[in-house]
Amino acid sequence: MSASQTVELTDTERAFTALKRAILHGDHAPGEKLKMEDLKGRYGLGASPLREALARLTSERLVAFNGGRGFRVTGVSVEDLQEIAVVRKLLEGAALRDSITKGGDEWEAGIVAAFHRLGMAEKRVLEDRSAMDECEARNREFHQALMGAAGSERLIQLAEDMYDQHERYRRLSRLERSPSRNVHDEHRAIMDAALERNAELAASLNDEHIDKTTERVSLMIAQMA
Repeated sequence: MSASQTVELTDTERAFTALKRAILHGDHAPGEKLKMEDLKGRYGLGASPLREALARLTSERLVAFNGGRGFRVTGVSVEDLQEIAVVRKLLEGAALRDSITKGGDEWEAGIVAAFHRLGMAEKRVLEDRSAMDECEARNREFHQALMGAAGSERLIQLAEDMYDQHERYRRLSRLERSPSRNVHDEHRAIMDAALERNAELAASLNDEHIDKTTERVSLMIAQMA
């Protein structure tokens, strides 16, 4: 592989990572036209790596390609959100059950550590809302830790892709945590069931956790329409 090819691959990865993060965080609005000249200026990258990144994001259904009209950020709807939630539950449930069957001491320690880091981040958010990005990252790490011992890397990757899609909706809705909902305790209950090797209970609690968020975000997305 030549040096120029190496740079090209690096720039493509940079473009993909930056664009995906911006879309998931709502920096590019649903339905927004992604003009190449604007992207080149915003991200300081060439057209070729940006096109490659857009193609990858199209395969992940975060970007839509409309023939001669170019690329746009995928739109949102309550129906799409609910479909994403169903698929996320199926994939995470399968990965969680497999992890409970196969996971050892290291997997258990990883879950406990991830839960502790998430709890610390949640406390920081109460004092400083600017710490929300860290809290979101720790939440992702906790769910990844639960699936971490699954035997299929492809299953884990698909589950993480659905997590991204679901998280995009939650961020777009600017959903604040309900005072009547204790998400920390929901996570603790999932963790405890997983560590007790109760696969069905852990998967059921995880489904309920996803459903509660989906229900609230669906209402807010409907109001935004």
